[in-house]
Amino acid sequence: MDLLQMRWRDALFAHWPVDPEVVSARLPDGLEVATFDGDAWLGVVGFVMEDIRPRGVPLGLSFPELNLRTYVTRSDGDGHSVYFFSLDADDRLGVFVARSLFQLPYFSAEMRVRRDGDAVTLRSRRTHDDARTAHFEATYRPTGERFTPEAGTLEHFLTENYRFYTEGQRLYYGDIAHPPWPLTEGTLDVRTNTLFEADGFERPDGDPLVHYSPGIDVTADRIRTV
Repeated sequence: MDLLQMRWRDALFAHWPVDPEVVSARLPDGLEVATFDGDAWLGVVGFVMEDIRPRGVPLGLSFPELNLRTYVTRSDGDGHSVYFFSLDADDRLGVFVARSLFQLPYFSAEMRVRRDGDAVTLRSRRTHDDARTAHFEATYRPTGERFTPEAGTLEHFLTENYRFYTEGQRLYYGDIAHPPWPLTEGTLDVRTNTLFEADGFERPDGDPLVHYSPGIDVTADRIRTV
């Protein structure tokens, strides 16, 4: 049964190809790195979580979120999923609950999202007392025609994932449901990005692969232990 419903708006997907060994060394037991054409991928994904509420509740919360992620499979053969290294959110109560109950890698951050025409500027400064400093500031915008990623493509591999894993006191997973992402190719002007260093990675070489989405409606079930 879906516990929450929400909308994810003005989504940025910025992905860098990396050596699979860079990622696999950081994964917990039970998960293996997922690759596309031999590459693992590290992604910085940001969006506004809008109108988050339990099903049937008329009013919800809205706040930005920014995460550093990769893609994994279960060692027992479970499907392709997201693994979160960190999640920054401008919602102190939600961060407190996630960290207190499950020790999940959520961090409080001061975040702002501003639109100027088709350009979106996202600023985030991690404020959590026990966290390494992490700043992100960038402007992104759509370019080209909107499309729906087809199965077997890199865009599908990077965006169409309906289960996530993250590590706290134990390994946890959650399931979500949504229609396919409407995507466009995008441009990204990064002024500050220390997320990789804050989470123990060297910054990947080269420019990222960038996509933008205006958003989708999402339902999410409760988090479970593996």
